[in-house]
Amino acid sequence: MHPIERIFEVLQTGAGTEYGKERVSQLDHALQCAALAEQAGAPPAVIAAALLHDIGHLLNPDERAAYHRGEDARHEVRGAAWLEQWFAAEVTEPVRWHVAAKRYLTAVDQGYHDGLSPISKRTLELQGGPFTAAAADAFGRRPFAEQTVAVRRWDDAAKVVGRAVPPLAHFRGYLEASLSPPPDSGR
Repeated sequence: MHPIERIFEVLQTGAGTEYGKERVSQLDHALQCAALAEQAGAPPAVIAAALLHDIGHLLNPDERAAYHRGEDARHEVRGAAWLEQWFAAEVTEPVRWHVAAKRYLTAVDQGYHDGLSPISKRTLELQGGPFTAAAADAFGRRPFAEQTVAVRRWDDAAKVVGRAVPPLAHFRGYLEASLSPPPDSGR
């Protein structure tokens, strides 16, 4: 199966899956996040990362149970690891670090924390809480930190019930443009 078809298959499972305790589905959340990135004029890889940032939730059948046990299922790590088979760091690093970006933003911007939804505040606790000043400084110097923070902000804004967004197929071109070349393509 072509990688984009496989990714779409996984994302489509999110059409009937609620996004945590938020009032939108996983798929609606992904589409809203990608649409916000597109509206901001982000490059294709960042739009792809925005669309795929929470795919790890859909890859883990134990996700909901872990939350109820008070555990962080580390969806960002699972998602990035799965995506690495098809995408380079421009896509996978914002996926891998978008939770850390929430910890970063809560450390450097009190207003950001105040604007989080109750569910995001709860998951922040499970994810380790706000970064220390040293951890925030280290995060800010990471490769792709700026792109990751942008994905995080779109993530937080992508929870609007009934928001009109393009269908999943609209984002195919961004994913195609962001695929890594096959390993033997340079020979």
